[in-house]
Amino acid sequence: MKTLKILILFSVAALFSCHPHQPKLTGGVVFQEESYIFTEAQKATIKEFIVKTEKEVKTLLPKLPDSINVIVEFVDWDLDTVGGVTGRTESNNPPVVAIQLSNNYQDGAIDSLLSGIKSTIYHEYHHLSRGWAIKDNKFSYGIPNAMVNEGLAVAFGEQYTGAVYEANSYTDHAHKWVKEILELPLNANYSDWVMGEHPDGRTFIAYRTGNYLIQKAISLSGKNIFELSELMPDDIINIAGY
Repeated sequence: MKTLKILILFSVAALFSCHPHQPKLTGGVVFQEESYIFTEAQKATIKEFIVKTEKEVKTLLPKLPDSINVIVEFVDWDLDTVGGVTGRTESNNPPVVAIQLSNNYQDGAIDSLLSGIKSTIYHEYHHLSRGWAIKDNKFSYGIPNAMVNEGLAVAFGEQYTGAVYEANSYTDHAHKWVKEILELPLNANYSDWVMGEHPDGRTFIAYRTGNYLIQKAISLSGKNIFELSELMPDDIINIAGY
């Protein structure tokens, strides 16, 4: 999720498919250092924090695989609206999550990035628990599926980390946006509706709208985020009244 989505899509795809310095994936935290070399102190702090956060998440999401590959790199992206951190769930098998840290966010101070790292781990691990990944996605195409899966991950992360970011907030128009998404053709532009800026100026529509949809489904059904996470997107959309 988050800022510079199109850039992230191609950068991460390159990282895992054809990068000449791809880190070896053996489970656990590894560092991609093509553009920026981490100090040993930075590595130790980040790895310890991710391992601790992963243990927390696994108590909440028991379906997560035992060994998860987490690749961390510094980037020169503006990620201020999401706590200086973004990420992607690259694949389910092997389970791979990529995390990008902005070295422009508060001068790249690691301590200032920890809240964003935690939020991103919770978000991406929720995707991994549902099979929502780039390479071997377990869901069919369509913006409605993205809206639901991103909304679930946003709601889960907000509830259990307390980190709420502007990029995921929804407006009074969210109800209208849900209906708009549900009427889209199957081949609707993903970057316009999910990952970046729509031609009309709206940003991260599926994230914002998905968050609204999940909150509405919780309110109407009385189900919690875990119960909703067991359901398929169409079921959740119906529960929310659409």
